[in-house]
Amino acid sequence: MAARTLRLLIEYDGTDFAGWQRQIGQRTVQGCLEEAFVAMTGQSLHVQGAGRTDAGVHADGQAASVRLESRIPSDAFLRGLNTHLAPDVAVLEVSDAAPDFDARRAARGKIYRYRLWNHALRAPQRRRDTWHVRAPLDLHAMRAAAATLVGEHDFRAFRASDCERRTTVRLIQRLEVERQGALLTCEVEGTAFLKNMVRILVGTLVAVGRGEMSLAAVADLLASGDRTRAGVTAPAHGLTLVRVVY
Repeated sequence: MAARTLRLLIEYDGTDFAGWQRQIGQRTVQGCLEEAFVAMTGQSLHVQGAGRTDAGVHADGQAASVRLESRIPSDAFLRGLNTHLAPDVAVLEVSDAAPDFDARRAARGKIYRYRLWNHALRAPQRRRDTWHVRAPLDLHAMRAAAATLVGEHDFRAFRASDCERRTTVRLIQRLEVERQGALLTCEVEGTAFLKNMVRILVGTLVAVGRGEMSLAAVADLLASGDRTRAGVTAPAHGLTLVRVVY
């Protein structure tokens, strides 16, 4: 039987997952998908995600690939996998891809969205997907700071201390801040991201919005590469991987 490669589009609520990557003794998105494939095919397979989302991070459009030997049609995989998955994760699309397709290596970029609930009172129905920020935020100041971060820069100041990436130069193509009532969203598109980079970008923009950091300070921060001068790492549950760009 000839081997084939499937391409998957996946949505999940990351609240009860220890992230994407398979971990011993932990419930992960990758682990649940691989278990669903075992249930359908009897084969132990590796589901390659386009990127690793942290514990608590959600996805509207995570992409993945899996190489296997099976004659099961792609539409039957779509129905069958969802039968074996819990309600907080779903496969939205399954299609046959080129044999050498790799969801991570083929990705040309990603789009993330971060949601904040900017109100004195908390919103119980938004507690799983928004960061509650009580202090008023200056939208215009946040937008001005976001504009200084667009482009190709060294983002050393915007990565986790345990980030293992060899290079820290990244290209941000778009960083937009919008408000609809109390709901504020930061959407960022880039070719690649460092560990916790989006969450630190958001934490820095929130510091600007609160008046704790000036526009000039953001430019200085970017030039300095000093993580200690950036904002906090925004909570994981406000972040969603919207789409992987191919």
